Amino acid sequence: MQEAEIGLIGLGVMGSNLALNIAENGYRIAVWNRTGSKTQDFAAGAGDLADRIVPCETLEELVASIRRPRPIIIMVQAGAPVDEQIAALRPLLSADDIMIDAGNANFRDTMRRFRELDGSGLTFIGMGVSGGEEGARHGPSIMVGGAQSSWLRVRDVLTAISAKYKDEPCVAWLGSDGAGHFVKTIHNGIEYADMQMIAEIYGILRDGVGLGSVEMARLFETWNEGKLDSYLIEITAKVLAATDPATGAPVVDVILDRAGQKGTGRWSVIEAQMMGVPATAIEAAVAARSLSALKAEREAAEAIYQDGPVRFGKEQAREVVDDLEAALFAGKIAAYAQGFAVMEAASKEFAWGLPMATIARIWRAGCIIRSQFLDTIAEAFEDGPVTNLLTAPRFVDLMKEAVPALRRTVARCAEAGIPAPALSSALAYFDTYRQARGSANLVQAQRDFFGAHGFERIDAEGHHHGPWGGGG
Repeated sequence: MQEAEIGLIGLGVMGSNLALNIAENGYRIAVWNRTGSKTQDFAAGAGDLADRIVPCETLEELVASIRRPRPIIIMVQAGAPVDEQIAALRPLLSADDIMIDAGNANFRDTMRRFRELDGSGLTFIGMGVSGGEEGARHGPSIMVGGAQSSWLRVRDVLTAISAKYKDEPCVAWLGSDGAGHFVKTIHNGIEYADMQMIAEIYGILRDGVGLGSVEMARLFETWNEGKLDSYLIEITAKVLAATDPATGAPVVDVILDRAGQKGTGRWSVIEAQMMGVPATAIEAAVAARSLSALKAEREAAEAIYQDGPVRFGKEQAREVVDDLEAALFAGKIAAYAQGFAVMEAASKEFAWGLPMATIARIWRAGCIIRSQFLDTIAEAFEDGPVTNLLTAPRFVDLMKEAVPALRRTVARCAEAGIPAPALSSALAYFDTYRQARGSANLVQAQRDFFGAHGFERIDAEGHHHGPWGGGG
């Protein structure tokens, strides 16, 4: 029997779609699922692709079916299940075989797995896959971390199945060990911020302006034809236009306002804090999801205070709507700037050499945060060294033009009692970042007063203390 080019373990939604994508692109793939009937059902339902699917009843059969060195994609729940699967595979594999974790793994787990395999002759790839079910089936954005030799073994398959942007594949090797999973984590953090800012704009339109879902859908459709052109704006328009078959009401109006999260957003915030890189818009978005989960507490608080959002007057409402496109654009730029700054810091800390322009380019199709201005981000990094996207020449004029609208929007929301935590955090980040002399000098004085931590002076080098004696 002809050997498979690659193997896959785990035929859940993502695994099944990824396997079909590989088969559809002409590659023979061996598959195995812990529940054997699921493996057989998958193969039976593969239709015209069935002749490229090798259903295996055991792990031994799976391993024996793949051309050496054997790459095997693991698509099981992140965490302990991945470790269990690695432990089950290790005795069956030979030198240079490659285990590929394509789930939403914590990059620190990925780095640990690399260390545990050191000296075994086996190798590992931590692979971020973005695009959800649709992306897995028809072309995701793929972020690869691991040894370059391992990447070269699977490059042709991954290039074939990846999303394409103007014929350019949205896949790249980004660096060693945990690089791919780290970049996917920050991708998801940016995604949190992007989604939260869009939700805040929706809240302004609903509670402050009084627009219905259909009117909002038209507005988002219009925005998607301009500088906000992106997947999330596109699907927001479709979501707002959708009608609930059971009630006839807009679907969005019958959905409980309690958002879920699976951990990658929190991880992105934790890693930003660990490296001392401010990612305030992402932090605000993660916190907003946590606050959304406190549904009963929020209802009780509303009953206590009884002073919800104030509706804007007719004239002011027109001005508010006119500002929202630019306000959202400015907020998005700030969130992306934070995400890329976190990746830059991690690249240095872990010696990955992350290719920032390449990352922007492989996010242009297949992934959730794909948008037209990723080209501008890529070009900014190609122009020369970038300390922060906010100071990159290609973004300075864009921000100068858009920030006044963000400032007016945040001010109006504050006055009207409409929460806009991510937009507000993005503005505060921008204002703090561009202020040459801030207020941290007082913080340093306080720290020295109560803890004798010392401070630097503006007129002398060295470590100094204030004249406040013994402190508190």
